[in-house]
Amino acid sequence: MSTADSSPAPTTIVIQQKESMFGRYGKFLIAALVFAILVIVGMQAAYHSYFNTPGGPQERYYAGSKTATDKVAIISVAGTISEADTFIKEQIDRVKADQNVVAVVLRINSPGGTVTYSDYLHHKLRELATGESREGDAKGKPLPIVVSMGSICASGGYYLASAVGDTENSIYAEPATITGSIGVIIPHYDLSGLLKDWNVVDDSIMSNPLKDLGSLTKPMTEEERHILQTLVDEMLTSFKDKIKEGRPMYKDNPEDLDAIATGQIFTADQAKALKLIDEIGYLEDALARAAELAGKDSTLEDVRCVEYNKPPGAFDAILGSAKAPATKLDLNTLGEVASPKAYYLHGWVPGVLGN
Repeated sequence: MSTADSSPAPTTIVIQQKESMFGRYGKFLIAALVFAILVIVGMQAAYHSYFNTPGGPQERYYAGSKTATDKVAIISVAGTISEADTFIKEQIDRVKADQNVVAVVLRINSPGGTVTYSDYLHHKLRELATGESREGDAKGKPLPIVVSMGSICASGGYYLASAVGDTENSIYAEPATITGSIGVIIPHYDLSGLLKDWNVVDDSIMSNPLKDLGSLTKPMTEEERHILQTLVDEMLTSFKDKIKEGRPMYKDNPEDLDAIATGQIFTADQAKALKLIDEIGYLEDALARAAELAGKDSTLEDVRCVEYNKPPGAFDAILGSAKAPATKLDLNTLGEVASPKAYYLHGWVPGVLGN
């Protein structure tokens, strides 16, 4: 026998793979877990879509009975009133389509906004109040509106408050509310001195000298000032007409309204003395009054008070938070600032910057 044949056989080492925490069926269990999560998320979305219009304002219980069919809806007006913010209109549309809503509380916390959009929303609220825009069995049925003012309800905010019409005891303000500021402003900034220092010349070619009315690159002429002042005066008259519709006492005494329509702001106590509001109270007081106007118990035992949230995005629903959009300065924003625009707004900064 040779030396090679007598050598021992080589040792074989077998390394056994470590078993996963889920055992031999780990991959299957992980896949099943992921599938279950997807099913739960889908069921939750289906559950919410049963009560909420997909993509629209999401209804949420606020107070009162959780099981009542009849609702008092809280429509929120927060921040600067601007065409860029469609959420107020979306809430109005949601209420319009909900036949179970028997009354509305308009919760306003706003310094005002553009003349055009304030007037548009006022028009939509009045349609809601008269029942003109409601759907189904509620068509033509008046919907009482009560206002609840937050920290500030000024200018365009007060313009919207007048949508209550001549309903008695329908405008509430909190003790620390600031309101009033009845007036119109067209912001204008003369940057001609600064441009001169930078040796910048506006050499625009125009069909008429009035084409660049309100331009930032030159001082305002007396003719231009007269034109803009006329616009402001007419818009103020429209503002006061809306107030007279919501505050009938000023129809018989228009001079009293003229005396306070100076752009001045008022405390809640001052506003009540001037009859700009009816009562000093909180949101709960306004909800009780709205229920009462709808023929319900003011204790809210037979109504469900609801509010509306903006619909979350897909990732917001998973993460439970929404990322605020970054403020950007683009051509549209610059155009908003540069173009003459009228505001029912407390303050001098254009609403586009406030947003």
